[in-house]
Amino acid sequence: MASSKRELPRFDPTVPNEARVLDFIIGGKDNFAVDREAAEKVLEVAPNLPLLMRESRKCLGRMVRFLAQAGIRQFVDIGCGLPTRGNVHEIAQAAAPGSRVVYVDNDPVVVAHAQALLVSNDDTSVVQADARDVEHILTHPGLTSLIDLKQPVAFLLISLLHVIHEDDVATGIVKRLRDAMSPGSHLAIAHVISDICPDVTADLWKLFRRTDTDESEPRCNARAKAEVDPYFDGLDLVEPGVVHLPAWRPDPGEPTVHPASVWVVGGVGRKN
Repeated sequence: MASSKRELPRFDPTVPNEARVLDFIIGGKDNFAVDREAAEKVLEVAPNLPLLMRESRKCLGRMVRFLAQAGIRQFVDIGCGLPTRGNVHEIAQAAAPGSRVVYVDNDPVVVAHAQALLVSNDDTSVVQADARDVEHILTHPGLTSLIDLKQPVAFLLISLLHVIHEDDVATGIVKRLRDAMSPGSHLAIAHVISDICPDVTADLWKLFRRTDTDESEPRCNARAKAEVDPYFDGLDLVEPGVVHLPAWRPDPGEPTVHPASVWVVGGVGRKN
């Protein structure tokens, strides 16, 4: 894995922030004028982005409930984003009381809001860390005080890896987490793909591109589904595999969305 540590971001209300931009898009209030201006530009490029975000949250809920039913009682949500309805701890602890949840994000605003939300929840903690620094995450007291990596755990990488533009770094993150998983653990991933709307995803890529990304970077679009599948190498894929989010174990009677209208795929793998 290439050297990938970065300085953690500082709160700056004058610069658009991805978590706050997405918060505005889904109707949240934790954003500033600069974020709302950026969100308008994003929605011009991808007007169906709110649908994708809703489907992502719904799929996250289904994945967490499945994992709880499979016996998982430890969850680590890396790149969790600003708290919204249907948080992992709410779903997991409703399905399996006593489940322990650790949220990880590098954004100080996300961390502050999550800590305030969880102040009275002893089975949940928040860690400020960059997803690229997996060793720091796995050894952080905020994680080790709740999570026993010798026991089954679920690592959740929902809408995270597609903002890691360096392919070797994204692959290294997943490999290190897979290596840290004990037998019976699971890895859940949701990832934007370029296969369906390559022009839209390319334009979004430019809008969300980090200012400190090397301009010589050859990648100019999101990954294709064929590049997402290998993240599950060495794991047993849970049925139905890596599919468009609406097609991942939809709840009976749930309003249907055509899978191809959601250019995000996801899956869950189990380590034996």
